[in-house]
Amino acid sequence: MAAHEKFNFKTLDDVRAKLKELDVRMDLREDLSPLAEPVRVGNKTAPNAFAVLPMEGCDSNTDGSPSELVKRRYLRLARGGYGLIWWEANAVVPEGRANFRQMMLTACNRSQFGELIRQANAEAADRNGSGHRPLHILQLTHSGRYSRPEGHTGRPIIPQHDPILDPRSNVTEDTPLVTDSYLDALTERYVQSALLAQAVARQSGLVWTETLRRVRDVQSALLAQEIGFDGVDVKACHRYLVSELLASHTREGKYGGSFENRSRFLRQTVQAIRSAVGPDFIVACRFNVFDAHPYPYGFGEDKDDFWKFDPTEPMELVRMLCREGVDLLSNSAGNPYYIYPQVTRPFDTSSMGIPTPDEHPLESMVRLFDLTRQIQEAAGDVPVVGNGYSWLRQFLPYAGAANLAAGKCRFVGLGRSSFAYPDAPYDVLNKGAMDPAKCCIACSKCTQIMRDHGQTGCVIRDSRIYAQMYREAREDASHREHSFQ
Repeated sequence: MAAHEKFNFKTLDDVRAKLKELDVRMDLREDLSPLAEPVRVGNKTAPNAFAVLPMEGCDSNTDGSPSELVKRRYLRLARGGYGLIWWEANAVVPEGRANFRQMMLTACNRSQFGELIRQANAEAADRNGSGHRPLHILQLTHSGRYSRPEGHTGRPIIPQHDPILDPRSNVTEDTPLVTDSYLDALTERYVQSALLAQAVARQSGLVWTETLRRVRDVQSALLAQEIGFDGVDVKACHRYLVSELLASHTREGKYGGSFENRSRFLRQTVQAIRSAVGPDFIVACRFNVFDAHPYPYGFGEDKDDFWKFDPTEPMELVRMLCREGVDLLSNSAGNPYYIYPQVTRPFDTSSMGIPTPDEHPLESMVRLFDLTRQIQEAAGDVPVVGNGYSWLRQFLPYAGAANLAAGKCRFVGLGRSSFAYPDAPYDVLNKGAMDPAKCCIACSKCTQIMRDHGQTGCVIRDSRIYAQMYREAREDASHREHSFQ
């Protein structure tokens, strides 16, 4: 590993020179045409290969419906020309919300989501041409150990104890493990609610009944289908509940221990959703391929050295998901809440209290690119959304085009970069380049707002909205810290 450095490139040749100096392989392609190619996803087609990765704003209304900030964000992304808009984490149960402003689609607020999607599609067509209609994927989540449905105190729901993460996530020795019966009931209600929702949806609209109040992911999936989403994602990354279940080596019972047991919940949930929604609705999964977390508490790592990737189980997971009818995959890695966030997304400046990593950001990027390559090879015709591009700023399209042309992924995914530069696809596809003055600078301030329990966005490029929010969230967090001490 080389020493960490901040971005300081002026030309593409500067990037190439640094890659040569580091002795790492990253292909760069000046012909950007692969980014403009349509991408087939299940029975639908995205108009180009740019994808927005799901980035939480923590800014929905308290009932989970789109606030004005949420509407502003998705309309900007639609106008920005993305082929695939992967909507942020949508809680499937109240106790699984990561914050009291987390998005949560229900039968009561579905019309508001429907109206926003209609507006987004109109904006996309108005700016990018009448034939441009992005695909919309809604991410379904249960926050698990990071659940904080009210206020500032976490209410973790954990599948196993983790001596490394427990002290950082309000987990004590007395915190109970989520029971098999909780998980069983969750899946059973998926199926029951899906059948009910599907039957009612054939009539004039969904009826809000006591049964529907007990619904989980499948109900959310069917609601999403009704209002104009093209698919849903079963979120299994970043150490939220389903991600941590995949790593629950120490858990006893049907959801822990063996790979078959650890993957059981994800498998049965995907099966239930696919059965309920039919073949024309996209079922996706964004999952951690590599936790970079010590065994027996992580997934995808070597048992003796957690910095080494062991592909055995992650590749079997990919094959399993494809067999179950998943149409779209997106791999991630690491845990953005822990001390190695560069495994998830390389940065220039870390969040407060997070150490600077002992590796160059280009090395972090190459690791993520290679993980995506392996997933795409295992997935075959199922498209995979790549990640890890944002740190490269205006030079990211050249890496993305090279990866697409080589078949290492089917989409180029932009996460925090989309906060800063929602117009990036439009500029690349219509002007041939990204504007350096609009790019994300990997300062981690958007992450810091989340850590401080605020509403997040780009503090630098969207300062009119978020600079004051950043200061207020920092002050509030600092006050809480001092009060606690």
